[in-house]
Amino acid sequence: MALAPAPLAAAATSSKLPSQPPPFLAGLAPLQQHRAASSSGRCTTAATASAKPYTAHYFPQELDHFTFTPNSSHVFSQKYLLNDTFWRREPTAGPLFVYTGNEGDIEWFATNTGFMFDIAPDFGALLVFIEHRYYGESKPFGNDSYKSADTLGYLTSTQALADFAILITSLKQNLSAVDAPVVVFGGSYGGMLASWFRLKYPHVAIGALASSAPILQFDDITPWSSFDDTVSQDFKSESLNCFSVIKAVWDVLDEKGSNETGLLELSKTFRTCKTVHSVSRLGLWLRAAFTTTAMVDYPTPANFMMNLPAYPVKEMCKIIDTFPAGADVIDEAFAAASLYYNYTGDQKCFEVEGGDDPHGLHGWGWQACTEMFMPMTVSNESMFPPSSFMPEKRSEGCFMFYGVRPRMHWITTQYGGHKIDKVLKRFGSNIIFSNGMRDPWSGGGVLKNISSSIIALVTEKGAHHLDLRSATKDDPDWLVEQRRQEVEIIHGWIEQYNKDIAQM
Repeated sequence: MALAPAPLAAAATSSKLPSQPPPFLAGLAPLQQHRAASSSGRCTTAATASAKPYTAHYFPQELDHFTFTPNSSHVFSQKYLLNDTFWRREPTAGPLFVYTGNEGDIEWFATNTGFMFDIAPDFGALLVFIEHRYYGESKPFGNDSYKSADTLGYLTSTQALADFAILITSLKQNLSAVDAPVVVFGGSYGGMLASWFRLKYPHVAIGALASSAPILQFDDITPWSSFDDTVSQDFKSESLNCFSVIKAVWDVLDEKGSNETGLLELSKTFRTCKTVHSVSRLGLWLRAAFTTTAMVDYPTPANFMMNLPAYPVKEMCKIIDTFPAGADVIDEAFAAASLYYNYTGDQKCFEVEGGDDPHGLHGWGWQACTEMFMPMTVSNESMFPPSSFMPEKRSEGCFMFYGVRPRMHWITTQYGGHKIDKVLKRFGSNIIFSNGMRDPWSGGGVLKNISSSIIALVTEKGAHHLDLRSATKDDPDWLVEQRRQEVEIIHGWIEQYNKDIAQM
């Protein structure tokens, strides 16, 4: 992908960053009722959400947990959601199931994590969904939170984990449930946070379900081309013709969009709301449709990212395969991408350039330019144009846009990753790493058991944190079995914890 354009070079020294994340980061966003007051002065306020299975609350969170500078005591409101419908209070408090929020509004993740709601009655669990700082309503500096590196500097995974620990501990005190066991859940980046939370705060959470968590997508642990190779294999497995058409479209698109006349014609073909000024934006638009559809290649209809039918990769390829031989590959690729962007048929035109940022990808752009430094390349076998990875160019692009340079090896220094099987076998416990092999992020996941209590549940046909979605009557048997195993393992953690508490 191209680096940020030259005009963005001034962003680092300006008072406000541009409103959109840089184009070169577009593909990195791996993709979201207690009323007591704390004796320590931390109180919560509730805002009941009509017709929603939770109530919204706000926790007074400190800005910086790791320094004692004057700024560190700045307090912001961190949003979290509660559902106590099935919570067992007697004779002993039931567990807290906590979702460690990731890069988006917490309602988005709560809505798409029906598994927690499905299993809560069986466990008598209190459900808690905590919003990640700087996303949704949990912005420390309000509308100025993305203003500059000075305000964004507190957006880190370590600060987020500390937020979770403090909020959970305070909540348990408020509920007189100090001894209630806590299990954390998360998908994608949220799954990474869940696994790291278990490792960093084992005294707060007794276990973690980390779904589609690419914690090995750093340094040289995972092949850099694994993401796009998996996307390509997903499409090739459905139709070799489909794969070939998508592989061919990029050169044709670049050639046609090399002049203003071609861009005008492409704007009509792609039904853009405004005439596009860069063919690269059309390429990113197509690429996003194919990669995201591969991520959410669910066996049942879903609306996690967009409204999509069951097995959307198969449906995309069916569209391409209906075209006659010799058809324009641009027309074919656009028709397939329209399944992702307009399955419901209600879009009259498409915003290819600009548009809003509904799920907080500007914040993720900052994270990708600081600590979430995931090297990625595109191999010759991929259906996307081959590309190499040049850390220096990425670093320069980040500096141009945000005024900071990445700490390329910080994640593996802070949380580990190299030789993870040997390391976690010696001290870790009670983590489920679940991955579906059709998910492009699976290459960066833990795919083999590490010990008897650090388990890898791998499904050949699974997609991006599919197991965390609500159960449906159409779920395939392998998915039902995966969730059954997860429930059984979590029951074992809680039973052992309760035995230990009883002995104490």
